[in-house]
Amino acid sequence: MSQINLFEDHPVSTPLPSRLRPTTLDEFVGQKHLVGEGMILRQMIQRDDISSMIFWGPPGVGKTTLARIIANQTKSEFVDFSAVTSGIKEIKEVMAHADQSRLLGVRTVLFVDEIHRFNKAQQDAFLPYVEKGSIILIGATTENPSFEVNSALLSRCRVFVLKQLTEDDLAELLNRAIVHPQGYKDQNVTITDDQIRVIARFANGDARTALNTLEMAVLNGQISSQGILVTDEIISQCTNRRSLLYDKSGEEHYNLISALHKSMRNSDPDAAVYYMHRMLQGGEEPLYIARRLIRFASEDVGLADPQALPLCVAAYQACHFIGMPECDVNLAEAVVYLSMTAKSNALYVASEEAKRDIREKPLEPVPLQIRNAPTKLMEDLHYGEGYEYAHNTEEKLTKMVCLPDSLKDRRYYRPAGQGREKAIKERLEAILAWKKQEE
Repeated sequence: MSQINLFEDHPVSTPLPSRLRPTTLDEFVGQKHLVGEGMILRQMIQRDDISSMIFWGPPGVGKTTLARIIANQTKSEFVDFSAVTSGIKEIKEVMAHADQSRLLGVRTVLFVDEIHRFNKAQQDAFLPYVEKGSIILIGATTENPSFEVNSALLSRCRVFVLKQLTEDDLAELLNRAIVHPQGYKDQNVTITDDQIRVIARFANGDARTALNTLEMAVLNGQISSQGILVTDEIISQCTNRRSLLYDKSGEEHYNLISALHKSMRNSDPDAAVYYMHRMLQGGEEPLYIARRLIRFASEDVGLADPQALPLCVAAYQACHFIGMPECDVNLAEAVVYLSMTAKSNALYVASEEAKRDIREKPLEPVPLQIRNAPTKLMEDLHYGEGYEYAHNTEEKLTKMVCLPDSLKDRRYYRPAGQGREKAIKERLEAILAWKKQEE
């Protein structure tokens, strides 16, 4: 917890992103849907009429910067609070100070970075102070606040979604750094537009990554009496490994596995392979992906292609045997197979409907005719009485009812008629027609 000073001098040794951090909305890059001329957040800041809010967006898009701009342009005491290093004790200390400031007519803006890291008790500690107006809370999070912020606190905050910066946004930022007094104005840096674009593309929407990469390129540039020359070789070395936005327990994890599933379901092998590799390159455990493919094989393919399940189990075993990076092609084989094969969700629908009936309907006894009778007592109680042995019939079928009376006409499995399931559908329809005829 610390008071921030927006007017301190930045030494040259300070990292470039800190030296170039905007202090006004006119210097801010991106998020035009929020801070462009006439947009709601810009108007709130200009009117000094802000309320508690949550900034939600990926890393490096300006969440902290916007909070600092609010500190600079509104008449409030601004407190920077980290969810990583602060607990209930620190919260109470800040709130007590905010209460005193309110009595003196001074408003406190409390900026909480990574608010999703606070537990429920810590988030609840803010509630009474937000409600009575002692503080204006500004939280920043990379995670979906619907899941990570208490509903009571969330209902008292306005959520602003910050979007990933575009390549043009980042190019504008990088070009500004070259000519900015706090950047490289006095160092006569020579860098091409193409090189700027390479850095912008590499940064993948993250301003901090873009500026740090530029700083590394300039520091390693060729120095001469004319200034600093950034070469293609230096750019290549500084951008040889992209840092992907991926948290194995965060929202992007679920976004990508959803994208993989829906691409396979939509028979799009190109998209499916792409999202699979996005997950692997982000550090996802290949066995997790393999387990999801096994589930997909039964849920979305089922008996339309009975070979899908054993193939996915084989892919899981291959991942277990050889691991990354070699097992990526084993996963790709399964992903493409699942994308291109016939699809049916009949097994999934049957399972869900059966489970729902079990939850919602009375659980009737198993019909006597299909109970075993291994003892004399069970025989006397009519266990197994009326059982019809299908193998003793020419059709290998009987009219015996196996479901409880209240469910005797219930159908859970309704084959879709795709792939191998077409023959299963024809067989099932013939069985049902025969049984109806025999009634």
